[in-house]
Amino acid sequence: MAMLLKHVRASSSLLKQHVTRAHLLSRPFTTTEGHRPSIVHKRSLDILHDPWFNKGTAFSMTERDRLDLRGLLPPNVMSPDLQIERFMVDLKRLEVQARDGPSDPNALAKWRILNRLHDRNETMYYKVLIAKIEEYAPVVYTPTVGLVCQNYSGLFRRPRGMYFSAEDRGEMMSMVYNWPAEQVDMIVVTDGSRILGLGDLGVQGIGIAIGKLDLYVAAAGINPQRVLPVMIDVGTNNEKLLEDPLYLGLQQHRLDGDDYLAVVDEFMEAVFTRWPNVIVQFEDFQSKWAFKLLQRYRNTYRMFNDDVQGTAGVAIAGLLGAVRAQGRPMIDFPKQKIVVAGAGSAGIGVLNAARKTMARMLGNNEIAFKSAKSQFWVVDAKGLISEGRENIDPDALPFARNLKEMERQGLREGASLEEVVKQVKPDVLLGLSAVGGLFSKEVLEALKDSTSTRPAIFAMSNPTKNAECTAEEAFSVLGDNIIFASGSPFSNVDLGNGHIGHCNQGNNMYLFPGIGLGTLLSGASIISDGMLQAAAERLATYMSEEEVLKGIIFPSTSRIRDITEKVAAAVIKEALEEDLAEGYHGMDARELKKLSEDELAEYVKNNMWNPEYPTLVYRKE
Repeated sequence: MAMLLKHVRASSSLLKQHVTRAHLLSRPFTTTEGHRPSIVHKRSLDILHDPWFNKGTAFSMTERDRLDLRGLLPPNVMSPDLQIERFMVDLKRLEVQARDGPSDPNALAKWRILNRLHDRNETMYYKVLIAKIEEYAPVVYTPTVGLVCQNYSGLFRRPRGMYFSAEDRGEMMSMVYNWPAEQVDMIVVTDGSRILGLGDLGVQGIGIAIGKLDLYVAAAGINPQRVLPVMIDVGTNNEKLLEDPLYLGLQQHRLDGDDYLAVVDEFMEAVFTRWPNVIVQFEDFQSKWAFKLLQRYRNTYRMFNDDVQGTAGVAIAGLLGAVRAQGRPMIDFPKQKIVVAGAGSAGIGVLNAARKTMARMLGNNEIAFKSAKSQFWVVDAKGLISEGRENIDPDALPFARNLKEMERQGLREGASLEEVVKQVKPDVLLGLSAVGGLFSKEVLEALKDSTSTRPAIFAMSNPTKNAECTAEEAFSVLGDNIIFASGSPFSNVDLGNGHIGHCNQGNNMYLFPGIGLGTLLSGASIISDGMLQAAAERLATYMSEEEVLKGIIFPSTSRIRDITEKVAAAVIKEALEEDLAEGYHGMDARELKKLSEDELAEYVKNNMWNPEYPTLVYRKE
């Protein structure tokens, strides 16, 4: 009898534990608010003019009565699917008509049409974006976003996001309360100083923050009512914009030094005072400030720099994937010889991350860290960087080659990229230079002597015109026995005889949405190197063995929600292991630690916003 009671108690305890876990996983969290009724304080035309709540022709008859909409819409109630079908028909028809003449690319016309939908109906906009992510991610983000930023003053129609300028010093703490959302989960901020590879675009750079947050919503399910694009306008050094009467930003030269830092410091203090749990992603800051600001804030605030850390993570995932595609285990990564073209914020970020990854695989000690350094040859605009160079950039100094060692290899300070590739015979040629066509025919020919059976070419610079080479150029010179990846999208290359040259887009969108979502759902106090590393390694293992042996090292963007779920789960797991997690909306760190792998995946999925029209309930303010 005692044994029976003990068994019953144990079963009861297990059942209670199971029920508690099930309850935790099914508990409604605030990010899933779109699935529950939304309280609105407006009716009639005010609702139709509010993109957050407008449903257009999808309002039901009861909602039309409840919200004083009867007679303001055509009588036929359309389903969301029919709405999308109608929009797609219009989009295909209007693509050509929306062009401002023959010089206006179709991609920019598509952006205009999608932007108009975004202006009037956010839910439907994200429904379209998620359903057609492969087609429209390049339109709302790279490469089209570069064109958008270049022309933003002329394209501006409706305010989106916030602008903090040098003229607002002393006022930012009160300004931040002008934003209507009581909770903001994600901010993407830029100062417009280095937009993609296009240089200083000043206030027009806000287009990059808007595009990134569209991907946060589509890929990570961050609630669109809880994202905030931000421009910090400290002036511009772009003379063309300074002389343009239609330019929307401050027409003064950029602040520098302590004056610049004071503006960014004030902004960070203001947003974290109002929203203590927000995550801030820095985007497209010039190299001069990217590292300084990252080091200044990363141990105090929940923030990261996507150009430095996101690009590095995607590159690491690609480099580890290349090792797999060469038929070797990932643990062989520290043996790879890597020539890097470009020593800006992205290039140095990748170098630091790759070196740390190698060192970790070699034992994670000082000797391992020193040994890892010898695997990189860094070439900038002045050629190969060596210890003999004068006024060397402090960030590049750890990767400067030893002069005696270089002499033994037949190299010198300032050697050209072609010379370096010829002498080093690298496994990987990695481009982060923002110099279009840098991987010339001669440079690619030199790679034929690589000691690798399957060398990898990473032409990672954005937008497309800044890519170091195209996929077609790489495959036409080197044949099909290479691995090719780029920052911008290229089509696969038909090599004849049934052979396909696979093009891998190493887009940051594979990582930053998962990093942001994982940080949010773990409640991590900071974003650590370990969390970023966990994200990169999870992406590297996402592809099957069969796929990587074909040369496919990055997945299709059509799988982005699934990729983001898995990356976010890896980030949460690492945050828990490092004791950085503080929990999220009623799910504390202790409860998170109890979740199995499947339950953690379910937890992530349950907290991703989906574009579904909520039931609207009117309440007088």
